Amino acid sequence: MSQNQQIDSTYVVIGGGIAGISCVEALKLYTTEPVLLISESPIVKVVTDIKFYTKIAAGFKVEDRNLQCIDNTEYIIDKVIAINSIEHIIYTVNHQEIKYKKLCLCTGATPKLLDDKDYVIGLRDTHSVEYFQSIIGSANRVMIVGNGGIATDLVYKLNGIEIIWVIRDEHISSHFLDAGAAEFFSNYLNTQQSSDKIIKRFRYYGERSSGAALGPDWHCGAMFGNHDGKNVIIEYKTEVKNISKSDLVRIELTNGKVYECDFVISATGVMPNNNFDIRDGRSIDIASDGGIKVDWKMETNLSDIFAAGDVCTTVDWNSEHWFQMRLWTQARQMGMYAAKCMHYVHIKEPLLQDFCFELFTHVTSFFGFKVILLGLYNAQGLDKKDCELLVRVTNGQEYVKLVLQNARVVGAILIGDTDLEEMCENLILNQIDVTNLMDDLLDPNIDIEDYFD
Repeated sequence: MSQNQQIDSTYVVIGGGIAGISCVEALKLYTTEPVLLISESPIVKVVTDIKFYTKIAAGFKVEDRNLQCIDNTEYIIDKVIAINSIEHIIYTVNHQEIKYKKLCLCTGATPKLLDDKDYVIGLRDTHSVEYFQSIIGSANRVMIVGNGGIATDLVYKLNGIEIIWVIRDEHISSHFLDAGAAEFFSNYLNTQQSSDKIIKRFRYYGERSSGAALGPDWHCGAMFGNHDGKNVIIEYKTEVKNISKSDLVRIELTNGKVYECDFVISATGVMPNNNFDIRDGRSIDIASDGGIKVDWKMETNLSDIFAAGDVCTTVDWNSEHWFQMRLWTQARQMGMYAAKCMHYVHIKEPLLQDFCFELFTHVTSFFGFKVILLGLYNAQGLDKKDCELLVRVTNGQEYVKLVLQNARVVGAILIGDTDLEEMCENLILNQIDVTNLMDDLLDPNIDIEDYFD
């Protein structure tokens, strides 16, 4: 579309990340009315190869694609600078004015960098990963700061290098794992991968887009440093106090230890990309974590403006076994659900909350093992005194933990090929009293599903 023109569209989505593209694709299924995507970059994130492990839990890949390759999608490549929520007008850097009836903000989040220096790398978008891969081959020692999914995956994927892993918690990957699961993975910290595991993928190149997350397939297989072997040193319950650079990068930790590294990888979380100039005297409600507040219909406090994905924070959602985490899976779910909400509100039809928000689910992999998280898998929000845990561990094969409250399963961690995900999902959703099944639930010699036939 040419510049300096006024554009009218029934539905407008801002953001080319997982939430934004999922929202646009879902809207095209609901309506034949105009749908417009505004993206800062011609390169967007598209979900592919979706595999459902249960009715709700799904794993998938994310591909970088050029907008020109996405069928039947109207778009402009521009940056939004302001919104008039009363007049329903969006203003862009290139002086375009877009009128909308329903608007969805899917601008994602930006990384929290330890320091804005070239030797501190924040892995958030494709460009930063490509830069990281271009310099890792000459490195002997790096420091990884952070304890989330990308930090954990990076520790596994890096080879031929010494890694100092700095975390604030008492065990690795505490956002996803309990102490038992962390111990299960401890034997794989120094596992070396062979060079034949390097994956070649076709990439599209374009301008950097703020807010768009990497997606679960963020790396290109194994990555190799310049060291003879692999050695992972974990510094628990500490943080970075100071970073400086002479020949090497010098990092002082709050526990008093000092390390010298080739560079630092900052994987310390994200901040919602919520910087919108509302030009009508009103303001958009922001939660304490920086996210745009949305109700159960993904609506903000401003009429006809919705939000989905990392940029939003859910408020007063009455889901007993679901909670928000800024994950790729939830970005996809929220984007699709926001499309449904926008359409049903527009046509003034009754709306029910999507079934996927009945149960928290996340499918990922750590250290080469499939990981499925269901419900309140770490007893989130529960009084630990009222919970009971059932655990089964087979070293090198699987780790299974069920969280029970009042003799009912409310959460599960499933690592490895357990084949228990459907059973666990059904037990959580149906809240079946398992008092008489306690001894059999995790017995590998008993097909527990026979009880429910």
